[in-house]
Amino acid sequence: MLRLALYQPDIPQNAGTMLRLCACLGVAAEIIEPAGFPVSDRAFRRAGMDYLEDVVINRHDSWRRFEEWRAAAGLRLVLATTRAAALYTDFAFGPDDVIMVGRESAGAPEEVHAAADARIVVPIRPGMRSINVAATAAMLLGEALRQTGGFPAAPRLPSRMTPLVNG
Repeated sequence: MLRLALYQPDIPQNAGTMLRLCACLGVAAEIIEPAGFPVSDRAFRRAGMDYLEDVVINRHDSWRRFEEWRAAAGLRLVLATTRAAALYTDFAFGPDDVIMVGRESAGAPEEVHAAADARIVVPIRPGMRSINVAATAAMLLGEALRQTGGFPAAPRLPSRMTPLVNG
């Protein structure tokens, strides 16, 4: 199962948005603590709403514990970072990847960069610092799920368009 890892998230609304995204897309969430807020259902309710019951959330009380878990599971770590050279659209995602986003305030530290199996970037215009972490996560998960065929099946809705009359 594809996973989204949140490295020491700072902003509960962004974390809640990413958890909601994970629920909707069928992606597990890994939260690496400490966070900049209490990691609880209550802290996520505003952005995550009632979706929290539909997402697999695994909490890791430290980076070291997360790395021990990841090593034991044999999972590849793909780090989203502004310091990468590889574009996310050129990267070959796997269905069992752990895609990690860093802290909103500081990104990810050197030890996380060093442990990553791959580092990818979402290209942005010169002079801009970064895209919101939740928006970045959505872009990366969308591409990873597209590549791996992992999107949940969506019902086909009837078109609401009416035929053109008098053309």
